[in-house]
Amino acid sequence: MKPVDLHTHSNKSDGSYTPTELVDYAIAKGLSAVALTDHDTIDGLTEAVSYAKTLTQAGKPSVEVVPGIEFSTKHGERDVHVVGLYISHEAPQFRTKLQEFVDSRTNRNIKMCRNLQEAGIDITYEKLQAMHPDAVITRAHYAAYLLGHGYVKSRQDAFAQYLGDHTKYFVPREKVTPAQAVELILEAGGVPILAHPPLYHMGNSALENLVSTLKEAGLMGIEVLYSTYTNQDERDMFRLAEKYSLLPSGGSDFHGVNKPGLDLGCGYGKLFVPEEFLYNIRMAALQK
Repeated sequence: MKPVDLHTHSNKSDGSYTPTELVDYAIAKGLSAVALTDHDTIDGLTEAVSYAKTLTQAGKPSVEVVPGIEFSTKHGERDVHVVGLYISHEAPQFRTKLQEFVDSRTNRNIKMCRNLQEAGIDITYEKLQAMHPDAVITRAHYAAYLLGHGYVKSRQDAFAQYLGDHTKYFVPREKVTPAQAVELILEAGGVPILAHPPLYHMGNSALENLVSTLKEAGLMGIEVLYSTYTNQDERDMFRLAEKYSLLPSGGSDFHGVNKPGLDLGCGYGKLFVPEEFLYNIRMAALQK
């Protein structure tokens, strides 16, 4: 049985691989499927899906590309991410909603640049865009800019001094709630999946309350396998999946060089997401 990877990123958000390069790498890694789930954007999906189809039509080794997205949402004071798989990414209404997210992020970025300018940093939103054309600008891009221009010695320094949530330069972005993200994914014909719950460090009771609430909103899956999970994390996630009748999913959260040591398909070396997970998710999407 070949592995699949249902949580990855390209340079259309904060990954380092182009969508085409991601497809090629998935083939090289022997995956049967890869889901492109960039943060709050679908800009890389057409390229990835079309390229994989071209390879198939030419009789060359290929891979299934699952159209996806990862919504950044807010639950109280915590960031919570919701992945959507098998979304109809070309639906006009869905694209309109996404544009609202892009506009919100743009306004945040302009304000952050102004804050950094007051700290003596020569930065503008236009310069960030020039360095990363066609990408949704995230804090990872700020870190690359600060490092490349000698303002910090490492990406970690960039977040500690300028980009972290508790620095005076950070500007939070208006975010949708997890339930709203679930609704948007459902409207786009996709399967909404709660991403990497153990990373939220919210305690078992609070997490179960979140899962229960999102299940009522239409949540269909949960990531039971992930690059940084402990054995206990996996047991806890499988328990939640069974208790709330959620489809199990999993992925590496691959970002290329932006997450050193974390590889596509296998995470930090031990991750294996079986094809069965994707089969069940695909069937759920088809039955909607």
